[in-house]
Amino acid sequence: MAAQGRRRAVIGIAVLVVVVGTVLGVAWIDSRHGSSAAVTAPPLASTVEVKRMDLTNGQSFGGTLGFGAPQTVKGAGAGVVTKLPAVGDIAAQGKALYWVNDKPVPVFFGDTPLFRKLDGPTLKGADVAVVAANLKALGYSVGVVAAKDPSFTPALAAALKKWQKSVGLDDTGTLDVGQVMVLSGPMRVNSVTAQLGDAVTGDLLSVTSTKKVVTMPVDATEVGQIKTGAAVTIMRPDNKTVSAEVTAISTTVDGGGKDQTASGPPKLAVTVTPDDPSTLADLDAASVQVQVTTSVHKAVLAVPVGALVALREGGYAVQTPDGKYLAVQTGMFANGMVEVSGNGVAEGLKVVTTS
Repeated sequence: MAAQGRRRAVIGIAVLVVVVGTVLGVAWIDSRHGSSAAVTAPPLASTVEVKRMDLTNGQSFGGTLGFGAPQTVKGAGAGVVTKLPAVGDIAAQGKALYWVNDKPVPVFFGDTPLFRKLDGPTLKGADVAVVAANLKALGYSVGVVAAKDPSFTPALAAALKKWQKSVGLDDTGTLDVGQVMVLSGPMRVNSVTAQLGDAVTGDLLSVTSTKKVVTMPVDATEVGQIKTGAAVTIMRPDNKTVSAEVTAISTTVDGGGKDQTASGPPKLAVTVTPDDPSTLADLDAASVQVQVTTSVHKAVLAVPVGALVALREGGYAVQTPDGKYLAVQTGMFANGMVEVSGNGVAEGLKVVTTS
């Protein structure tokens, strides 16, 4: 009975080996016997040449097409709101974004908001630089402005006075907190939260980029494989592809926390911008897929996966049309191809493949 049990076990193992070899779709050979060894693989179908090529692996992430994450615009100064923009309006340099006490609040571009009243030549700083740069960009002569720590000179005050008169502000030649709104660049009004008659201090509206972008949430554990500036591909809902670039990766984690079961793993927002905005001009909002290349092996030798022959003692080989087997080391697997190297393996070598 014991011998019978052992024989059944051996038969079971043999059947398992045959099944595994069939599922993998590769031949099993005994490298100790070379090309004359028995092969249990399916019949060989054709030959292909070993190619030198780039192999890439990637991952697809779901994203949302829109205008990116909104930023809240807060008012400053004193007074009540008397006019507000509409959703979709563009905040342009030198143009009014909203009105306070029936006076326009124009937009300046920069990275420092007005935090004090500019009213004398002794004032220096980044806020003065913002005013000077914007007036110059709008075509006004501001005189000589120091590159570092510029002063609010009489020439700058004179240019400011001319501009104020042209946009409907009191032409005082001085500028107080809340009289202009400083934004990082052209923005699109995304939503309006304030109502006419509200005090100007508080949340007024939100703005987004004027360019359509894809925002995709990526698990914090996976975002390391995505780099700013990396080329990616957006897959539109109609399956057309759009070349794009990763332009920003958020540093603020969303989700996770104490209740990860309900909210899922922590995620970071990755912003993807199309190379040509017109390729997405016909879509206002949509769910899309973004294909990201995660690894690249350049100029490697590769064959179809079906050309691999599994060795009994482990590892793989390829078979030449004359029946010889060459042991190979495998590298990256990508899109049905596999990187191979080994003695005798060279570009142009013909090998047998089952696919």
